[in-house]
Amino acid sequence: MLRRVRKLKSGKLWVGYYYDGRDADGKRQEVPLGTDLAEAKLEWARLEHKAKPKVMATMGELFDRYERDIIPTKSPRTQKDNKYELERLRKAFADAPIEVISPPVIAQYRDARTAKTRANREIALLSHVFTMAMEWGFAERNPCLAVRRNKEKVRDFYAADEIWDAVYAEGDQGLKDAMDLAYLAGQRPADTLKFSTVDLDEDYLWVDQNKTDKKLRIRRHVNGELTGLGLFIEALLERRKLQGVRNSRLITNDSGLRMSWEMLRNRFSEARDRAARKLTADGNTDLAIKVRQFQFRDIRPKAASEIEDISHASRLLGHSKEEITKRVYRRVGEVVSPTK
Repeated sequence: MLRRVRKLKSGKLWVGYYYDGRDADGKRQEVPLGTDLAEAKLEWARLEHKAKPKVMATMGELFDRYERDIIPTKSPRTQKDNKYELERLRKAFADAPIEVISPPVIAQYRDARTAKTRANREIALLSHVFTMAMEWGFAERNPCLAVRRNKEKVRDFYAADEIWDAVYAEGDQGLKDAMDLAYLAGQRPADTLKFSTVDLDEDYLWVDQNKTDKKLRIRRHVNGELTGLGLFIEALLERRKLQGVRNSRLITNDSGLRMSWEMLRNRFSEARDRAARKLTADGNTDLAIKVRQFQFRDIRPKAASEIEDISHASRLLGHSKEEITKRVYRRVGEVVSPTK
């Protein structure tokens, strides 16, 4: 194998690897092997008909490649989560040889973590790391597949109308718009804030979900009549026109600027705290406690819970299986009749 080094115009050094071989006529020929030494060694072994070399020894090296090649292909939110999870995994496994990571070792890691749900996410990421390692030729098995996960308790908080109304009444117009749009469209906070006028046509609000890349078209009209979402959008566009808002985003602050997640979270927290304080002052402490538990992310499950047809709810949320909608997002019991 040959190693070539060149200095680029930027001043950085480029390193590439080549196979020093022969063509069909016996003439010397250099075959490019790429810039990744690990991959170059594997390809060299293939061309030489040799056994695959041990080009990667530790989990830290495996994590490095995964972070470089795989994480950047994911959505921004997933990238952020994966980097945090990878940081935790590095602390435990970075110096360990790949071949010594076994189901009992991973189970010990699981049991040592006090954050049980987070441990499940970290093991899920570790499992994908091993899946990629198998594809790259650096592992022969995925030990995570033989490890059970911690039992997770699904969040079951339901934002009943009295809770919704208390917070909604304390919000500014931007927060109210965000709450209304999140509920009517049934989308995640990030997708709600992303909606813009370019996502609208005469008949639909077009959705391209960040997390799953799921594409939806939510009706603005049914049988010629405006839906609740349609009425909200018409009123919002008319108000924007009167206020001279030129920002394409549907959810803006009082200055007509795009509302970030941090801005929305702060507005929601402040409105929730004001509502809880007022209820406490009025002696309604039970409702105040429930109001303090309300999070913006509970709006999507509220929408799913209040659509009677589970199939409709599942499609609106963009779920591939109704079981996900039923198990995680339906937070009220089924309506039934009494015995008599």
